[in-house]
Amino acid sequence: MTPPSPTLPAPGGAQDVPDAAPSQTPLKTLADLERRLELLGAKAGHKRLVYRAWLGLAPWPDQEAFSSGRRPLPPKRVLERLPQIRQALEAAARIRSRHPGGDPESERLLVTLGDGQTVESVLLPRRGVCVSTQMGCAVGCVFCMTGRGGLVRQLTDLEIVAQAATARRLRPATKKVVFMGMGEPSHNLRNVLSAVRFLAQYGAFGHKDLVISTVGDPRLFDELNASDVRPALALSLHTVDDEKRSRLLPRGCRMKVADLVAAAEAWGRTSGYPVQYEWTLMKDVNDGLDEIDALGRLLAGHYAMVNFIPVNAVEGSPYRRPEREHAAELVRRLRSAGVVATLRDSAAQDVDGGCGQLRARVLKEFRGAGEANEAGEMLP
Repeated sequence: MTPPSPTLPAPGGAQDVPDAAPSQTPLKTLADLERRLELLGAKAGHKRLVYRAWLGLAPWPDQEAFSSGRRPLPPKRVLERLPQIRQALEAAARIRSRHPGGDPESERLLVTLGDGQTVESVLLPRRGVCVSTQMGCAVGCVFCMTGRGGLVRQLTDLEIVAQAATARRLRPATKKVVFMGMGEPSHNLRNVLSAVRFLAQYGAFGHKDLVISTVGDPRLFDELNASDVRPALALSLHTVDDEKRSRLLPRGCRMKVADLVAAAEAWGRTSGYPVQYEWTLMKDVNDGLDEIDALGRLLAGHYAMVNFIPVNAVEGSPYRRPEREHAAELVRRLRSAGVVATLRDSAAQDVDGGCGQLRARVLKEFRGAGEANEAGEMLP
């Protein structure tokens, strides 16, 4: 685990200041938020109103909103403290910079968290948002910028939900959350599943619209099978060759590919949503016809679909995209084997916005400016 990178102060120098009463502790988790409201006297209905307002489904409640008497009036202390609570929640994920892509529906966001650290979120086509679950990642996928710096820290469930809330403020019609940004969700299971549960209960997200992307982990499948939520699953497969997969994902799941696919298939049947297999296409690495034919045989008859995603160009990386026509041929080959397959581009690739690249670029710019850290300034 790498040490935390230095951080930037909040935009404009603002600092998150918690309520003076009844608690001096800042809001770091969803449990903190619930306790804060309960200490102020909020009941279940009042808490729900606050959660829905945060997630962009209702206006923030105030005295005037309850004057009709058709809603339960929150205690006076709740109404008095709502501005501070709202400010603290919105400070949990502030937009540091926006990076629109060539697709008008896609946009990369560099988001500053409450401690000044940054992560990335992505506004996706068809009313979706991709959120990060960790700052950095321990898996170390050789083709991914995020994994180069290792794991900095876990995101809390509140920080994960805050990214979805930020997306809803930008695009109120957001209806899908994909846990596919920076980090490996199975390495932050408690917080990820807590965020999934909260979004399903209060955010008007269907379980099929909450998609956990993972390299695979037995603990994840165990937790999913024991959970009261049924999110959809995306499995980052990238190859059907066990030895090659261990090279591409050096610290990834040690389950055999066949076992991974069997566990994913079982979850797909349980949840009722087909498993999405993610395959980052790399020229002369995993785009051979023999391997794609083997993938077709492996997934034949499964409740599944394959998303081919041409690799993002990363500075210093030897991995390159195959020609577009060759990639399209792989899709046709899988479809002829009876497997649903698509060819996708990672959102905002034209601004070099693959996961971790925006954050890495900002770090590089600040360090190139003379290591301002020694002067007491903070880096993202």
